[in-house]
Amino acid sequence: MFQLKNKFPENFLWGGATAANQIEGASDVGGKGLSVSDVYIFDENTPKEHWADQWHLMTHRQVEEAQDPSSDKYYPKRNGVDFYHHYKEDIALFAEMGFKCYRMSLAWTRIFPNGDELEPNEEGLAFYDRVFDELNKHGIEPIVSLSHYEMPLYLATEYGGWVNRKLIDFYVRFATTVFNRYKDKVKYWMTFNEINCVKHHPYVSLGVVEENHPHIEQAKYQGAHHQFVASALATKACKESNPEAKVGCMISYQLLVPYSCDPDDVQATVENQRTSLFFSDVQARGYYPAYTARMFADKNVVIETEPGDEQIIREYPVDYISFSYYMSSAISAHPEKLEGAVGNLITGGIKNPYLPTSDWGWQIDPKGLRTALNQLYDRYQKPLFIAENGLGAADLVEEGDIIQDDYRISYLRDHIEQMKEAISDGVDLFGYTSWGCIDMISASTNQTSKRYGYIYVDQDDMGRGTKRRIKKKSFDWYKKVIASNGEQLD
Repeated sequence: MFQLKNKFPENFLWGGATAANQIEGASDVGGKGLSVSDVYIFDENTPKEHWADQWHLMTHRQVEEAQDPSSDKYYPKRNGVDFYHHYKEDIALFAEMGFKCYRMSLAWTRIFPNGDELEPNEEGLAFYDRVFDELNKHGIEPIVSLSHYEMPLYLATEYGGWVNRKLIDFYVRFATTVFNRYKDKVKYWMTFNEINCVKHHPYVSLGVVEENHPHIEQAKYQGAHHQFVASALATKACKESNPEAKVGCMISYQLLVPYSCDPDDVQATVENQRTSLFFSDVQARGYYPAYTARMFADKNVVIETEPGDEQIIREYPVDYISFSYYMSSAISAHPEKLEGAVGNLITGGIKNPYLPTSDWGWQIDPKGLRTALNQLYDRYQKPLFIAENGLGAADLVEEGDIIQDDYRISYLRDHIEQMKEAISDGVDLFGYTSWGCIDMISASTNQTSKRYGYIYVDQDDMGRGTKRRIKKKSFDWYKKVIASNGEQLD
């Protein structure tokens, strides 16, 4: 009756993950339009501590300047690392490592350049046909995010982003188009990448320029509601196209722990965790949980709904929960009293004195992943998939193209060990895709030099370089991990 599981499942999906806006490049090829991520600049003269500022705030001036063809600023995500022209080479390297799956995203703007067209761009659809065919040739299962921080810029500038209910129809048209096109090539889908990150960066998540919204909390949660409806309608369309397909939600899961045993810190942690899990609660359970009444009241938020919204959300919840995990964070009810104790430079929180920190100020907590997996599985009782996990670091290329990234191996090994512990705890975990399996543009800082991959790309932060691909030490290490199904981690 009770059988201990102490190994990864035989059909476990090992692989890596990327996003179209960070890897593809070729923004002016094949009829592609600009996305919200294509307006982020990188200036090598900007102090390091300000590299991620745009990630949290975008202004009208910045958006307008980015659309000016005479602008001399550098927009890294328009160039990516040129996966568009290197996809066969890159997929061959993934296959050499033994990837069972590849988590990727579609560039919405390759298929609907502005987002509101009635007919798709065939050239964009054909590109992904070629990518999926190449993956299939190597026996690699594609796991595809429909929207990963790359909604059409036009939908942000002309419609105001996801606060506008019209985006539901545009998104569902896009989703239905790709479901029907690739129903024989793609089995696993995700509707929105890190949907709960509307809390932190509404522009890239929702296409919302904060200057337009004096009550930004209202805009965030209204936009999120429209995404919930769109996700449910997309799930319905996917099941109609291919009843065997699986649709998942995707959240950013940062394990939160109380900074102290002060009851106020404990309660603050519960409340902070709820504002994050609210998104997966709706998508996985199919309804707004009871605690949202007080949460919305405290934020002075009133969600506008239409007849049928509750029904479609209830009838089409997701099949599985996918999430990113990079770090944990300590929460205090009185952070103002803890001078100089910021825990994670991008996501905040209080510094945990028991944890080391990465080069980019992210605290490293492998055991927190086991806790996170148990929390999510206990909460939803649905299969889990780790869609992102990895270490951003500055890699050094030594003579002979040697890259000794033992720090990355150590990070990944420690996290994979905790995944195995969670499986022994009874968690239903069916796959793992480490983030940035090939170096690409950082989502938050727009750098190339913040590297995550097993494969080095010869390119600097301003896009200069040969684009040559070089295997790191972690390449052969991960190859052994996959070949042994997670048993050989040294």
